[in-house]
Amino acid sequence: MYTHEKKIIQAGKPAGQAQKAVVLLHGRGSTAQGILSLQHRLQLEDALLLAPQATNGTWYPYTFLAPVTNNQPALDSALALVDEVVTEAAKQGIPPEKLYFVGFSQGACLLSEYVARHAKHYGGVVIFTGGLIGESLDQANYQGDFEGMPFLITSGNRDPHVPLERVEESTTILRQLGANVHMKIYPDKPHSISDDEILLANEVIFG
Repeated sequence: MYTHEKKIIQAGKPAGQAQKAVVLLHGRGSTAQGILSLQHRLQLEDALLLAPQATNGTWYPYTFLAPVTNNQPALDSALALVDEVVTEAAKQGIPPEKLYFVGFSQGACLLSEYVARHAKHYGGVVIFTGGLIGESLDQANYQGDFEGMPFLITSGNRDPHVPLERVEESTTILRQLGANVHMKIYPDKPHSISDDEILLANEVIFG
């Protein structure tokens, strides 16, 4: 078990010139540089980009459906690192309503968990194939109010890592927290980010 080193890669516009900031969380076995390549597909030309790097390339050791204790202390350390990135954006003058989040796979699960525990009116959230973390979900962990903020969740109906049931359960909780969730489920979609998902993210969140 491990805790995460603080390693955050910054790209895009400098804070003084940026209209918004976007926090990007990579999937298991991937890198901050890898998820930053989305800047060429998403409408992020006016954004400061902040991508933390998971130590050992993974945010937590086991599946996101394992009991939460099994994934400690890595999970709490990962959540704390995301919080440091959010603090960094605030230090650079970005208010919460101009702060956006994008995550894929394990990064999308971590991102879901972070924003649900700190619900407020951010700019918007994109979850590419992910859901809330734990063997079962404890509503008491989630607090705050998204105040109608746009929220996109996409996944495949038979994804090998993220069951549809958990995506739907997560969507219900996020809506209860005040998110305006747009959920799109694709038949037999591979475990990757499709062109259609990118179009949808640009339309629903970044357009």
